[in-house]
Amino acid sequence: MDPFENGKRRIEEIAGAVSEGKEPSNTVREILSWFTYERRGAFIVSVIRQCLEDNDLATQPDFEAPYIDEPVKFVQRAIAETAKAATDQPRIDPTFRIRRLEAANQSVVRVAPDDQLRRATTLMSLNDFSQLPVMPNERDVKGVISWGSIGRRLATGKLPTAVSECLDPHHEIRADTSLFDAIGTIVENGYVLVRNDHGEISGIVTTTDLSRQFQQLGEPFLLIGEIENYVRLIIKGKFSAEQLASFKDPADSSRTVQRVEDLTFGEYCRLLENESRWQSLDLDIDRKEFIKSLHKVRDIRNDIMHFEPDGVSEEALMVLRQVVKFFQAIARIGAI
Repeated sequence: MDPFENGKRRIEEIAGAVSEGKEPSNTVREILSWFTYERRGAFIVSVIRQCLEDNDLATQPDFEAPYIDEPVKFVQRAIAETAKAATDQPRIDPTFRIRRLEAANQSVVRVAPDDQLRRATTLMSLNDFSQLPVMPNERDVKGVISWGSIGRRLATGKLPTAVSECLDPHHEIRADTSLFDAIGTIVENGYVLVRNDHGEISGIVTTTDLSRQFQQLGEPFLLIGEIENYVRLIIKGKFSAEQLASFKDPADSSRTVQRVEDLTFGEYCRLLENESRWQSLDLDIDRKEFIKSLHKVRDIRNDIMHFEPDGVSEEALMVLRQVVKFFQAIARIGAI
């Protein structure tokens, strides 16, 4: 049975609706769920993109670009390509935009200029916020109030009672700003307001949000790196340079393999799959179960190397953590 049958059927139904002049839309998360996925990894993105192309469809914006809970509209492929050509932009945007962060797409807790100061301090205390934007509506930002701005007024002997008495200039960026271009502004000021394509403030991204995002992105890379180091450790010194070279992917003729470090993760798996090679490691571990775990790690590794801001699923993260704990445990008892 095709695991993507439901997703393909849903796309075919949408193609029928588009041909009738309708403009169906769904969130990126909903589209992924049709294909039983939760995140935009490289593999599932290619599957969905091929399915759209097979049905002469595209999405506006391209489903790789927006926040995962943002809706995208299904249109005929020619219409999407014409629209892209008119804006002189690539059909697929390779840049990671700030709009893909969850914090950039959440309702902003705000206060009005004429609010009492105690309302602002209560909101900041209840929500553990360091600052609040001062906005009479969703578009107009008068400034920002923070514990720092309040403290500076108190330090000069003033006793403010209204929000308007504690305003500092605010900092904002557009939602299409590169995530990496935004980092400096966020770190320097502690936060940044995000203004969407409709001119509204769609979220506030703080240094805390940034730290959480990079932890989500960085942890899988660190775990993968630790696993690769352990795999190299159990292989190192057990095979000659000639043997290591024989494990290289035959299709990759241009690369020279002389050391364990020259092998790819997939080649590590291929090396260890052979029972006679496994015996050379002198490990009292079930080979098949061990290799099964390594294949899971390899698949996750191939996905996360594309650095998707959606991160990896909790299930995939758990696999990586468990494999690292396994290696750490056998290392502690001197098995490797």
